[in-house]
Amino acid sequence: MSSAIVAGIAVALAVFFVILIVRSLIVICPPNRVAVISGRKRTLSDGRTVGYRILKGGRTLRIPLIERVAWMDLNTIPLEVSVTNAYSKGAIPLNVQGIANVKVSSGEGLLENAAERFLHVDHMHIGKIAKETLEANLRGVLATMSPEEVNEDRLKFSHQLIDEADDDIKTLGLELDVLKIQNVTDDVNYLESVGRRLTAQVKKDARVAEADREAESEQAEAAARRAAQVAQIEADKKIVEEQNALRVRTAELEAISRAREEEALVAGETAKAVASQELESERIELEKRRVEADVVVPARAELEARQLQAQAEAATIVEDGKAQVEVFKRLTDQYQAAGADGHDVLVLNMLPDLIDKIVSTVQNVSIDRVAVVDTGGGGGGDGNGDGGSRGGIPGLMSQLPASLVAMTEQIEAATGVDILASLRRRDADHSGEG
Repeated sequence: MSSAIVAGIAVALAVFFVILIVRSLIVICPPNRVAVISGRKRTLSDGRTVGYRILKGGRTLRIPLIERVAWMDLNTIPLEVSVTNAYSKGAIPLNVQGIANVKVSSGEGLLENAAERFLHVDHMHIGKIAKETLEANLRGVLATMSPEEVNEDRLKFSHQLIDEADDDIKTLGLELDVLKIQNVTDDVNYLESVGRRLTAQVKKDARVAEADREAESEQAEAAARRAAQVAQIEADKKIVEEQNALRVRTAELEAISRAREEEALVAGETAKAVASQELESERIELEKRRVEADVVVPARAELEARQLQAQAEAATIVEDGKAQVEVFKRLTDQYQAAGADGHDVLVLNMLPDLIDKIVSTVQNVSIDRVAVVDTGGGGGGDGNGDGGSRGGIPGLMSQLPASLVAMTEQIEAATGVDILASLRRRDADHSGEG
């Protein structure tokens, strides 16, 4: 039992020692501190070779017996910056009091500068170095500015001081967080005199400004009254102009209204005339259609019927003519084939027509009474012709053969056909046949 206890205690001690060893090997850096681990060489980003490395926040391992850890605080160091009898521009000595906050810079390249200068240095010493640097820069800036500029534009003074001290502070590896000027005084009462002068000038300006304001107020009141009167006049003028414009517009509207009424009347009359004209046109059109339906269409139909009838008759006449031509052609062929007899036959066939033509020349002659005068001394007839008929008829009958012979001679002279010879040949032919 005792051996087990001893073994447990030994194991616990071993674990404890292991924890102590591991803890001594691990370096853990908080955010407000910087661990400088020295003992091994390394090359910086600017090409320099140093024998340390810096850990800013986080953790790392160190090699026992070879590397050693040192710490630097990044906390702010407050400083009171003051200079006395610092000559400004114009050789006026000034006393300036201000405050500043500096700290070890954690920027890349600057932290190495701080480690090389302030490792194992307390804050008081670092603050003293920074204060002396800032006061020297303050005297340099005061030499470039007049007391009025320093006193009146302290913001500009602070900016110039920060610009002047920034490079020196960074060279030390520090960083300037805040720099404010609290008070500016002088031992020769220059600023007080300037203040009194400025005060007097301000009072003077105030009185002048007050007088100017009163004059301006009076002028403004007069201008306001004048503007009010002008505005009233302009308003009255505007009212008169608006009334005139209203009357003119009213007259224009009345004229337009009358013109539109007249236009409406004219348009009504015009529409009525157009309607009457259209109605008359419709009546004329209806009359035209009625006349066309009652007269033109039947006349056109009758004309077309007559044209068709004439065409039919013409066709009939043409066909009859064609038939007669064909008959005449065949008769001619037969008459030509018959020789002289055919010629005589043709003349004899034409004889009735010729006689009809001759007779037709006197067919309209009306013979009421024939008086025969007997030249041979016979008794004269009475008024009715009874006695003359017994004495003159034989003479008339005796004249018929001579008349027929004369007629045949006329026909022969007209046509070249000897009718009597043809008849004698025909009789001879018939007698020979008998």
